[in-house]
Amino acid sequence: MKPIFNTISSILIGSALLMQPAYAETPPNMLVVGFSMNNILTLDPAAITGKEAVQVLANIYDNLVSLNAADRSKIDPQLAESWTVGDDNSTITFKLREGATFASGNPVTSADVVWSLKRVMKLNLAQSTSLKTHGFTAANAEENFTAPDEHTVVIKLPKKVDPQIIIMTLCLVGPGSVLDSKAVTEQEKDGDLGNAWLTNNSAGSGPFKLEGWRSNERVTLDRNDEYWGDAPAMRRIIMRHLAESQSQRLMLEKGDIDIAYSMSAADLKALENNEDVKVQTIGGSGFYYLAVSMKDEKFKNQKVREALRYLIDYQGLNDSVLPYFGKFRDRPIQTGISGALPSIGYKLDVEKAKALLAEAGYPNGFSTTLRAISDTPFVNLAPAIQATLAQAGIKAEIITGSGDQIYGAMRERKFELIVGRGGGGQLPHPDSNLRSIVYNPDNSDEAKLTNFQGWRTSFYDEKINKMIDEALVEANPEAQIKKYEEIQTYYADMVPAIQPFAEVVDSVGFRADIRGLELNASWSTELRTVTKER
Repeated sequence: MKPIFNTISSILIGSALLMQPAYAETPPNMLVVGFSMNNILTLDPAAITGKEAVQVLANIYDNLVSLNAADRSKIDPQLAESWTVGDDNSTITFKLREGATFASGNPVTSADVVWSLKRVMKLNLAQSTSLKTHGFTAANAEENFTAPDEHTVVIKLPKKVDPQIIIMTLCLVGPGSVLDSKAVTEQEKDGDLGNAWLTNNSAGSGPFKLEGWRSNERVTLDRNDEYWGDAPAMRRIIMRHLAESQSQRLMLEKGDIDIAYSMSAADLKALENNEDVKVQTIGGSGFYYLAVSMKDEKFKNQKVREALRYLIDYQGLNDSVLPYFGKFRDRPIQTGISGALPSIGYKLDVEKAKALLAEAGYPNGFSTTLRAISDTPFVNLAPAIQATLAQAGIKAEIITGSGDQIYGAMRERKFELIVGRGGGGQLPHPDSNLRSIVYNPDNSDEAKLTNFQGWRTSFYDEKINKMIDEALVEANPEAQIKKYEEIQTYYADMVPAIQPFAEVVDSVGFRADIRGLELNASWSTELRTVTKER
C-alpha cells in the first residue's frame, strides 16, 4: 500500500491550518472530501466523462432544472423558476428567475443559456451525445435554441420525442450546465469556444467557484459570494485525490476528511460500528458489466459472448465485492424504472460455458486482455472475473490504469474485454439505460459516438435501435411499458456486447457531525446544504 496522504494542514500553504497538528479536526467552515480523481480529465462541462467530474461540477454550475435527490421522478427549478410544454409537444419554454448572476458578477440571461446549449452541440464532445440522440445538431442549434427575451428560453424539438426526457436531460451536469458566455468568450482561442481555458477554470453561477485543480492531487472550490440562492455554510471545499480506500477510511476515522466518496466494501463495513462516522447508501445510475469489443473476431461470435455470460460469478461478486456498490441485476433497465422486468437469474456455469466455447471453435479457450480502472471496486472485480474465465480456459491478462487509459481505450474502440461501469440511468426513464448501453445509430469509426456504450463496443443491431426509438415516442403508457419489456427480452436473446451483473448503488462515508448531505443518483450531489454540528 502506498503511504497515506499527508494531512490537510500540509497542503493548505498559508492557511490557518498550517499550525494544526496531524489529524486535526477540519475547520467548521471548510469541507474536506476524499475521492478518486483518476477519471477526471477536464473540468469543461461539455467534455467531461464519468461521475467524479460531475461530483465536482455540480457545485460550480447551475442548470435550468435539476433532479430531486430524494425523489428521482421529481424535477426541481434551478435557474428556471417555471417551464411549460407546448400543446403539440414540440416546444418547451423556460422562464428564468430574476437576479441570478454568475461568479463573475455578470447577470444570467437567456442568451447565456442558449449560448451554452449551442456550444455543447458545436464542440461535439462527450456531453453532446445525449442531445444529438434526440435530433439536436450543431447545424440546427440556431433554430432550436432561442431566447425571445432576457428571461425566456424556447427549445424546439427537432423530432418527435417525449418532452419530459429532454427536460430530464437538461437536469444533467454537462449538457444542461449554464455557462457565463461573456467570461468564456473572452478566453476563446482559435475557435475552441473556451475549451482549453475551461479545462482548469470555471464560469458558472453555482454556490462555489473553482479556485484550483491539480490533476490527481486536489480540487479547491471557494464559496461564490455572487450566488443567487442561500449562501453555503462552507467557505471552502477541498476535494482530495485519495485513490486508496484504506487511506480514505483512516483519514475519515481521524477526522482529517469529512466525506469519503470512494471507499471499498470492506472499509465501509468496518466503519459501521464507529460512532463518529455514518454511511449513506442510495440507488445509483447504471450498471457494473463485462463488455467485449465486437471488432475482435472472437467476440463477434455469439456463442463466445454467450459463454462469457456463464463465466461471471454473479452471486459471488455481489456478495463479496459489491456490497455498498451494487446489487444483482442482469437486465439492461434498472430496478424501479418503468417497464423493468425482473432479473433473469444468470449464474456461473463453467460446464455450459465450455460447451459453448467448443461450439464456437475454442475448445481449449483462448488468450485475451481484461481492462479495469485501478479504483475500487474494479481492482477486486477484475481478478475475480479473470479467475472464472480461467476455469473455461480463457487466459485474460489484466490491464489496469487511470480512466483515460482504460475508458480511453474503450472510447477509441481498441480493447478486447473490459469490466466497467456505465449504462445511463441518470435520468429516471428506461430510455436513459437503453440508449446508453445498447443503442448505436452509426457504427462507423468516424461517427465517434463515444457516449454510446453500444458504439464503443462496436455493437450494432438495427432492430433494437428501431425498438428503442419507437418505445420512446409511444404516447400510451401501457403500450410503452410493453415495448420496453419486449426490448429486454430481445436483448437477452441476441447476446449483446455488454452483460450487466449488478446495478449501481452509491455509498458515502461521512463524519457523524455532518448535516444536510443528500446523495443524488444522477451524481450531482450538492454540497451547498452541508453544515457541521460542532
